[in-house]
Amino acid sequence: MLALSPLMSAFAGTALVLGLRMLLLPLLDPQRWYWRALLLGGAMAMAWRYMIWRLTETTAPLAWTWDAVFSWSFAILEALTVVSSSVAFFILSRVKDRKKEARLNERWWQPGAPPRVDIFIATYNEQLEVLERTIVGAKASAFPASVFVLDDGRRPWLAEACQRFGVGYFTRPDNAHAKAGNINYALRARAADPDAPEFVAVLDADFVPHVDFIDRTLALFHDASVGLVQTPQHFFNPDPIQHNLGISSAYPDEQRHFFDNVEPSRDAWGIAICCGTSSMVRTAAVEAIGGLPTESVTEDFLLTLRLAENGWKTVYLNEALTEGLAPEGLQEYIVQRGRWCLGMMQIVRNVYSPLGQHGLSFLHRLSIFDSLLYWNTTFSFRLAGIVCPLLYWWCGVTVVNASLVDIIIYYCPYYIAVMAVLNWLSKGLFIPVVNDVGQLVAAWPITRAAATGLLTKGPHKFSVTAKGGDRTKIVVQWPLMWPFLVMFALTIGGLLVNLHSDFVFNNAGTAGDGMIVVMFWTIYNLFVLLVVIAACIERPRVNQPQRQSLQRVVVEATGEELRGWLVNFGTEHAQVSGVAKLAPGQSVLLRLPIIGPIAASVREPTRDGYQLSLSPSDEQRSLIIAKLHTASQTPGTDKGDISLMIRELARALTR
Repeated sequence: MLALSPLMSAFAGTALVLGLRMLLLPLLDPQRWYWRALLLGGAMAMAWRYMIWRLTETTAPLAWTWDAVFSWSFAILEALTVVSSSVAFFILSRVKDRKKEARLNERWWQPGAPPRVDIFIATYNEQLEVLERTIVGAKASAFPASVFVLDDGRRPWLAEACQRFGVGYFTRPDNAHAKAGNINYALRARAADPDAPEFVAVLDADFVPHVDFIDRTLALFHDASVGLVQTPQHFFNPDPIQHNLGISSAYPDEQRHFFDNVEPSRDAWGIAICCGTSSMVRTAAVEAIGGLPTESVTEDFLLTLRLAENGWKTVYLNEALTEGLAPEGLQEYIVQRGRWCLGMMQIVRNVYSPLGQHGLSFLHRLSIFDSLLYWNTTFSFRLAGIVCPLLYWWCGVTVVNASLVDIIIYYCPYYIAVMAVLNWLSKGLFIPVVNDVGQLVAAWPITRAAATGLLTKGPHKFSVTAKGGDRTKIVVQWPLMWPFLVMFALTIGGLLVNLHSDFVFNNAGTAGDGMIVVMFWTIYNLFVLLVVIAACIERPRVNQPQRQSLQRVVVEATGEELRGWLVNFGTEHAQVSGVAKLAPGQSVLLRLPIIGPIAASVREPTRDGYQLSLSPSDEQRSLIIAKLHTASQTPGTDKGDISLMIRELARALTR
């Protein structure tokens, strides 16, 4: 018992943090800045307590040895992640909610005439199936606005489709400066028209505006100094990691923390950023800075900085006013994030260094520094976390020389405090393993993009995120998977070899309690790698319902009206329950309010109903799209449910 007392005593700090988490945090309001500042500050104090111990007690003596090289390299990288977290936590210490402000200023222009508004839909290679949702949604706006499709693909069929939908169409002779150049071309063309817009809403080709998108964003332009209003991006389909792991009902999309927590906090400090789609700009502000900047492939962030340098504000309205199509394939998901990283590095290298000579305020410089640290430390540190145990097992290199008792004293309270505070203010979005998977799957491409952007002048190619296409087959992403398979095999091999022989190294006892510590991280890494490998297997998205819907419905078959429930609904399919007497291939009518009778056929029976294939008219198709995507509601889940996520993840890994 005496031998256990130091170990048991080491858990005192962890027990205290857990007790505060269970008893105190549920009683505190995360919208109060003083609670946020206190708790985030406390978590950072524990982080720096841990980091000081790491740098002074756990690193190898300075010498030209592999132990020293890898020990200090990893410690310095870890210290940089703590610096990054400190800046991020400082930003998160305040929060702003502009919903009331938007409500109080809904008609700020009255008694004058309403301002003229354009909706720009930027497109390059998207299919009509993707574009029609956005066009129909834009036309359904409650506020009268002119809709224009900006086609950088110069496709005749799209020009014909725009004429059929009754919306404007722009194309240009080249693709100079990609999306920014496309929007600038349309802005110049519209500025010469008699009905030139005073405000322009910008949508990506796959983002559908809700009916109140224009009304709500326009309200915040009551302040004449506001040059841009950004709203969050929500998605009506799961992203590849959610979908491939089958956890979309228990775990939100990867961008929820940024849009639900980071952007409102940035707005409180006056450093909210434009994220491209789902935003609205004041044309006078854009004209004053010479159009959208083109020096980076992430023109949206750069636009924010250019506006700020010229005295214009970017503000954020945290309401679900649009919904888009998340990247459906893992490769597209990674390409998108690599482009974001590359664009940020271009801004730092070529335009707005946080230490450069320009007109940005201290807080905007801090904003740039925050993004710079995030992209350069988060993902490379996750890679290092996989590699370091391998160095121990295969090369005998001790990266962290510490006792188990000290790790429990310093690391555990820090880790639990950070996770508890982040989950308190984010509705449970930070779940171990799943967060690591999201970082690890894109870690190498993002690390490479960061180095490319910082070390090379460019120009760098703009990579468009592919959307739509056939997603009905299982696809194994071997180019993405094989590095993780190799790391998994090396981890298993190093573990087995060292535990059963001295074939490579017998490392037990060479790093204090190193075997126990490295064993823990090895097992943890094996589980993370296993989940990453599972995420690299693209599951089919067959007839993916666009939105869950449960309402009474009538199915008319051979003159008889059968009443049941509409369970799933899309433009080409539906699932009904509580309906009997139908046969596969049978022609029926699905009667819905407003939309009317839709021609359909029975595809196959389900446990308590039938799957139907729909054949709506063009008018009905538009009404269906409007019903599915333009209502003022939030698609998907916005909070984490760890118990449900574990059950869903277990099913995905064992099926």
